[in-house]
Amino acid sequence: MVSNYETDKLRLNADMILRFAEVFEVSADELLRAARARLRPEQPSIKLVRRMEQIEALPLYEQRALLTTIDKFLAAAQSS
Repeated sequence: MVSNYETDKLRLNADMILRFAEVFEVSADELLRAARARLRPEQPSIKLVRRMEQIEALPLYEQRALLTTIDKFLAAAQSS
């Protein structure tokens, strides 16, 4: 559902704006500004935050393996 709002497939009504603001712990104004600007560059996306939380829940050795893979992928992407 959030993805549909982000891609303009659905429009937010006032009630949904207030609900989303409460869930994401931001003001309605911040939510509307983020919707207009899509995402602020200084703040990670909700998807990224959720993935980081999932990674932090993994055992330490799995976190290290995953982060090593990500680091190698990023290094390869930057060198090309």
